[in-house]
Amino acid sequence: MAGTPQPIIDLRSDTVTKPSPAMRDAMARAEVGDDVYGEDPTVNRLQEAGAALVGKRAALFVPSGTAGNQLCLRAQT
Repeated sequence: MAGTPQPIIDLRSDTVTKPSPAMRDAMARAEVGDDVYGEDPTVNRLQEAGAALVGKRAALFVPSGTAGNQLCLRAQT
């Protein structure tokens, strides 16, 4: 369809939106650690920013929308 604006981010699936070269570079340069033991500074900063964004004491990063949905469902049942 000519003239139809395209979405900036496609949220239909975890795999539809592909990382840009700048995103890949940031991922390659990111400081990493074991997130299970709370030793990954990148994940820790992301969780802190997420918690601050929604006004909560803490947040949990999950790698996909599917994982987030499963956590929500299991917490409610």
